[in-house]
Amino acid sequence: MADEFEIDNQGDAGASATFPMQCSALRKNGAVVIKGRPCKIVDMSTSKTGKHGHAKVHLVGIDIFTGKKLEELCPSTHNMEVPVVKTKQYNFSHLEDGFIVLHDINTSEERSDIKVPEGDLGKKIEEADENGTPLIITIQSAMGEEAAIKADEPSQKD
Repeated sequence: MADEFEIDNQGDAGASATFPMQCSALRKNGAVVIKGRPCKIVDMSTSKTGKHGHAKVHLVGIDIFTGKKLEELCPSTHNMEVPVVKTKQYNFSHLEDGFIVLHDINTSEERSDIKVPEGDLGKKIEEADENGTPLIITIQSAMGEEAAIKADEPSQKD
């Protein structure tokens, strides 16, 4: 019986959001998809099983968008999906209805589809909006999701 695949033709010139990698080839601080979420591997261990069993890899990952801890146990010879994670920097313009208005550094194209993040990063962006402080905001994207992960003041070059 053949497996059926749903093909999504919307994307980066046919580029996939994930690619397969053998479980035994994954490394700490790398990326992996656990329970359908893109994660950074924070811990992994390999255990050998009985006489005819396969070695198993125990992965512990942190969701790169929510910070939740996720775990997976996978035979070392099986493949797991690895997300394609990209980062891009934008100039911060202002806040509008809970969203960050950004300008592409290269093209000056405007976008306003990224929500203000929670916690210290969100507070830093809100303060910059109130004070008119210029910021460079780093947006991370993986598997169709995007979020602000970093905000820095631009370096002064003489």
